[in-house]
Amino acid sequence: MKVALKKSCIIRPAEPTSKGIMPLSEFDQIGVLSHVPTIYFYRPDPSWLDAGNGIVTTLTSSLSKALVYFYPLAGRIRCLPGGRFELDCNESGVTFTVFECNDDMNVLGDFSPSPKFHNLIPHVDYSNPVTEHPLFLVQMTEFRCGGISLGVAISHAVTDGQSALHFMAEWARLSRGEPIGDAPFVDRRVLRAGEAPPPESQSQEATFKISPPLIVGETNCEKEKKKKTSTAMLKLSKSQVETLKNAANKHSPENLCFSRYEAITAHLWRSTCRARRHVDDQKTGLSICVDIRNRMNPKLPNKFFGNAIVDVVAHSFSGELKVKPLSYAVRKIREAINSVTNEYVNSSIDCLKNMEDLSPMQDIHALRSGEGMFYGNPNLSVISWLSLPLYVLDFGFGREAFMGPGTHDSDGDSLLLPATGGDDDGAVVVAICLQDECMSEFKKLFYEEIGNYA
Repeated sequence: MKVALKKSCIIRPAEPTSKGIMPLSEFDQIGVLSHVPTIYFYRPDPSWLDAGNGIVTTLTSSLSKALVYFYPLAGRIRCLPGGRFELDCNESGVTFTVFECNDDMNVLGDFSPSPKFHNLIPHVDYSNPVTEHPLFLVQMTEFRCGGISLGVAISHAVTDGQSALHFMAEWARLSRGEPIGDAPFVDRRVLRAGEAPPPESQSQEATFKISPPLIVGETNCEKEKKKKTSTAMLKLSKSQVETLKNAANKHSPENLCFSRYEAITAHLWRSTCRARRHVDDQKTGLSICVDIRNRMNPKLPNKFFGNAIVDVVAHSFSGELKVKPLSYAVRKIREAINSVTNEYVNSSIDCLKNMEDLSPMQDIHALRSGEGMFYGNPNLSVISWLSLPLYVLDFGFGREAFMGPGTHDSDGDSLLLPATGGDDDGAVVVAICLQDECMSEFKKLFYEEIGNYA
């Protein structure tokens, strides 16, 4: 599938905005700092296509208006000593490109993530200094059939998933000619951004310096990183989700009720251990992304715009996960999530502020480059989009036919998102990337085990 560039431009805020240096929180400056891609597919009414550049004009003008409120996205990252960054709110703008494709949109089938998506999402040249990267990029691709895709890439150094989707929703609202709904709260000082380091604390340092488990007998992950991967989109019906929840709660204390995220994630963890054919004494880690907005005291302001997430890891041995009931894995997950308290978050901030160099905590490489951090075999990472406002992103030419991750090809990465379309409300889609040699067995076990729980 080939695409050709038609237009490229820089979009700046429609009105003057607050300029100057904005300190970033410690959580903005660790983890994945590259751009996270998402893609939306649309089938506009022919009247929009007959209006020449109507869609492009609508999108660019409304994007300019949205940047008045979300002005940090129009800035640029600046480097500081010690692997740290700050945000220069300078109205440099975001990138908007238009491509045309010589194929119909139906060549993408059911829109499962594939290498074809790589031509539909914005390219960021990570060989250039991070200070030169736009923080938000849009690629609109026009298909021969009249359908379009919107591939967006947003810097994880500025936003987490919830903030990114808030921005997309408000951009769409302005595109429809409506007023702004919820303006963002952009001041990261509520997470102590820019504050001097407190007296040195070691309480969380050990946690930050723990390396992911390796395959038994290996001294590094290079062999695992080189293995080819494939991606699967697996649907769980509402009935199957309920079966997993019931199994998770079967042996739990009466005062506990495990969520669908915890139940599905526990099932994924057990199934991957089996499919990867781990020996029983294989250590395995499950990375969990926890939103701290409502875990802080006081809670973060409504519509806080930035990174308000921390990663925690549940640990176990593959043998225990394989032979013990699902409730065992679920309890491990709940324990990791419950460890994220107000005290934990502030202790983490203290620890990060006192680190001489944050570079070891960062991954500034492209998500599919093969460089940077590796959390694949024998480990797993499960991110939930189940509670995020994902769908009905209408820019004025109708709701999307599909939305999903732009790329999803790192071993061990998995994503839970609500199924769209059909009558099975409550269904969940699991997007997972595993090594080729494990995928077939994983898909078989994934559904077989649900039948055993019933």
